[in-house]
Amino acid sequence: MISFFLIIIASLFFTGIVIRTKSILSGRKGPGIFQPVKDIIRLFKKGAVYSETSSFVFQIAPSIYFASVVMAILVIPFGTYNSIISFEGDFVFFAYVLALGKFFMIISALDTGSAFEGMGASREALYSMLLEPAFFLLMGSMSLLTGHTSFHDIFTTLHLGSYISYALVAMATFVMIMTAMVENSRMPIDDPKTHLELTMVHEVMILDNSGFDLGLIMYAVNLKFAMYGTLIANFYFHTFPLYITVLMFFGIQLGFAITAGLLESFTARFRMNHNAQYILTLSCISLLIFFGVLLVLGKFI
Repeated sequence: MISFFLIIIASLFFTGIVIRTKSILSGRKGPGIFQPVKDIIRLFKKGAVYSETSSFVFQIAPSIYFASVVMAILVIPFGTYNSIISFEGDFVFFAYVLALGKFFMIISALDTGSAFEGMGASREALYSMLLEPAFFLLMGSMSLLTGHTSFHDIFTTLHLGSYISYALVAMATFVMIMTAMVENSRMPIDDPKTHLELTMVHEVMILDNSGFDLGLIMYAVNLKFAMYGTLIANFYFHTFPLYITVLMFFGIQLGFAITAGLLESFTARFRMNHNAQYILTLSCISLLIFFGVLLVLGKFI
């Protein structure tokens, strides 16, 4: 329960800090930290407009997408405090409940009958498919290292006691950061501010969404950023008191948001044909983590 409320709080300022970091680095004043949330609230007050060519799939997809993100958050623990939903193999549930929401967003883009949105949907499906092995290699390695298959047991059993374990967690942190950037269609994979049809991915998928539905989609992105930030923070939580753990949580979320802003400010967007190669490198890093775990466990002969 603690993680759920803290993720909600972090989601209110995360995107604002990313935008604020980019504004400062580009020499601009920029909007306030809570401006993205104000924009979402403004969208919640508006009605949605639906095309005559779309069906009920387009109408229910934003709600299912938002609900899938909320369900994924419910299985994330907070240090030694268990999540609202916890069971063996819950990281598999985490991955595929997010995939369910992504699936409905993809078919809702196809439901509009627009070849433009279909192009973005195919790219989104490709990047998600390529990213899946990296996540499962990472969590499978942590499961092998700790001997557990649930988020709570993995994070509470994980101890950093050697240089190899520090290196493994550092690589796992990098994979999680880049996974969040790819999942939320940010740089260097996608630029959320672009309107060039040859390079749009996520933005082109939601061109027909408006009002309340668009607000749900935009807030789900904020929640996903804070959600991945919580997974990163759990790598470093151990037996600290609650107040120290909460301070660490917000510190890591702040560092993650600033890192995202730095990446978007100083990283050039990749060409489309390089995106797949880049995402596959995350699987290679996860594979290195797997070999490191085998080394720690003495499984190499």
